[in-house]
Amino acid sequence: MSISKKIKAVSFGEVLWDVFADGKKIGGAPLNLALRMQSLGCEAAMISAIGNDQDGKDIIEYVTRKGLDTSGIITVENYPTGLVQVYVNERGSASYEISYPSAWDKISLSADVNNIVNQADVLIYGSLACRDNISKSSLLQLLQLNVYKVFDVNLRPPHYSTETILELMKKADFIKFNDEELLEIARSLGSQTPLLEDNIEFIAHKTGVNAICVTKGKHGATLLWNGESYNNSGYKVNVVDTVGAGDSFLATLIMKLLANEKPQTALNYACAMGALVAASAGANPEINAKQIEELTLSVP
Repeated sequence: MSISKKIKAVSFGEVLWDVFADGKKIGGAPLNLALRMQSLGCEAAMISAIGNDQDGKDIIEYVTRKGLDTSGIITVENYPTGLVQVYVNERGSASYEISYPSAWDKISLSADVNNIVNQADVLIYGSLACRDNISKSSLLQLLQLNVYKVFDVNLRPPHYSTETILELMKKADFIKFNDEELLEIARSLGSQTPLLEDNIEFIAHKTGVNAICVTKGKHGATLLWNGESYNNSGYKVNVVDTVGAGDSFLATLIMKLLANEKPQTALNYACAMGALVAASAGANPEINAKQIEELTLSVP
C-alpha cells in the first residue's frame, strides 16, 4: 500500500513500550505515526531518545527493521527507555499510566536532527513530549524551521497545561484532536458551546489555523480543510483495543492530503485505517489496501 508522491516525514516525541496485561509492545504516538507513514510508502524519520538499556536496543532494532530512519534517536544515560502501563476496559478503550522521567523527556538537538527536519515535507509533534522542559525546548526550536507542522494534541493527564497546548497550536499548520480533547481545550480557552463544529471554528479563530481534524471514535471524524468541512460517520468493526488507532488515522490522513488526494477521499481512507487498527491488537498491526477498500465499500 503506497502513495504515488514520495513524502518525507519526521515525527518528534516519545518512543516507548506499551505494557499490557498479556505483555508489552513498542509504541508511543509519534512512533506509531512514523511507522504507519513508513508503511504507506513515506520516507519517515523519528526524533526521540532511548535509555542505554535492552528496551532501547530492542526499539532501535525493531524500527530499523521496519525501515524507519533512526538517526534522530539519541541514547541518554541515567534515564530508562519509556514504559507505559496500558489498561483496556471491556469496550476496548485504553487508559495510560506513563512513567516519568523517561529517556524521551530528555531529547536534545544536533546538526543531524536539524538537517532531518530541514529536508522533510512535514513535522508531526504531540503535547506529551512537552511535559519536560528539555524535550519541550528542543521541539520549540524545531518549530521555528520551515516545514509543514502537524500538531497531534493527544492529551495525557496530568502531563499538559492549557498554556502549552495553546502555544503548540499557534505554531501548527494542522491540528488534530479527538472530540473530548476539542471540547476540553475549547472550554479552557473560553468557548461557551458544546457543539463540535462551533468549537472547531473557535479554535481556528483562536489560533489562526484553518486545517483542523477531530476524530469521534466509532462515529468517524470531521475535517476542516481550505475553508470547507468534510465528514465521515465511521465504519463498523469489532473493537479489540483503541491503542494507536488515532495515530494511524492521522498518519494516513496527512499522507493523503499532502499527496493532493481529494479531502473527502483522504478522510474516508483514514477513518477506515483507524477502524481496522482498532479491530486489531496493539498500535501497529499490518493493514493492507484491500482491507481498507473492502471496509470503505461496506457502507451503503
